[in-house]
Amino acid sequence: MLIGLVRDSVMQCFCHTCRAPGILPAATEIRCQEKSRGGLSYEVILAEPAPNVAVPKRPVTPGKNVSVEEIEQKLKAAEERRISLEARKMAEISIKLAKVEEATRKKDEITNEFITQTKEQLETKMETHVEKREAIISDMKEKLKIHAQEIEKTRETLEQQKANEQKAIEEKLKTAQALRDENIKKMLNRLKEHNTIKIAEIKTQNNQLENQKLEEKARIIENKLYTAEQNREKELLKKIEKAQKLERRAEVVRQNKAQTQDMEGQQSPIASSG
Repeated sequence: MLIGLVRDSVMQCFCHTCRAPGILPAATEIRCQEKSRGGLSYEVILAEPAPNVAVPKRPVTPGKNVSVEEIEQKLKAAEERRISLEARKMAEISIKLAKVEEATRKKDEITNEFITQTKEQLETKMETHVEKREAIISDMKEKLKIHAQEIEKTRETLEQQKANEQKAIEEKLKTAQALRDENIKKMLNRLKEHNTIKIAEIKTQNNQLENQKLEEKARIIENKLYTAEQNREKELLKKIEKAQKLERRAEVVRQNKAQTQDMEGQQSPIASSG
C-alpha cells in the first residue's frame, strides 16, 4: 500500500510539472526499481528535443474587456477548485493510511497469536518431556531396587547352601569315622586269634588304607568345596558388576537431569526478561 501511495504521488507531481495532469509526453519513460525492502527508486527519462518542430500558436481571441469582478470570480473558483482537490487528495491519503494501519494491526495480532500458540505448544512439550523423563527415572530406580534385592537374596541363598554343604560334609566325615572305627573294632575282634605281629601288620595296613581313603575323600571334598566357592564368587562378581553398571547408568541419568534443570533455570530469566 505504501509503495502504491508513493507511486501515485510521484505520478501526480510529474504530471503537474508537465502541466497536463494524467498525460505524459509521448517519448517520456518512467522506470521503477526496488532498491531495498520497502524502498523504490524512480528513473524519469525524457525524450530528446525534436528539432524543427512547429510550436502550436494560441488562437487569437478577439479582444474583449474583462472586468475586475470576473477576474476575482475566476480566481475564487480556481482557489475553490484547488482547495477541493487538496481536500480530496488528503481524504485519499487518510484512507490509504487507515488501510495501512489496519493491515499493520492485523499483522501484529497474527504475529502475537502465533507467538502465544508456539509458546504454549513448547511449554506443553516440555511438561510432557519432563513427566516422561521422571517416569523413566522412577522405573529405573524401581528396577535397580528389585535387582539389588534379588542379588541379596541370591547371596543369602548361596551362603545357606554353603553352610548346609559344610554341615553335610562334617556329618559324612563323622559317619565315615564311626564306620571306620566300627570296622577296625570288628577286624580287631576277628584278628585277636592271630599272633601279635600279624595283628600289628594288618592293623597298620588297615590304617594306611583307611588313611589313604580318608585323604582321598577329603581331597575330593575339598576340591568340590573349592570349585563351589569359585563358582559362587564368580556368580557374585557378575551380579555385583551388573549392579554397578546399573548404578553408573542411574548416576548418568541423575547428572543429565541436574544439567537440564540448570539449563532450564538459566533460560527462565531470559524468557521472563524477553
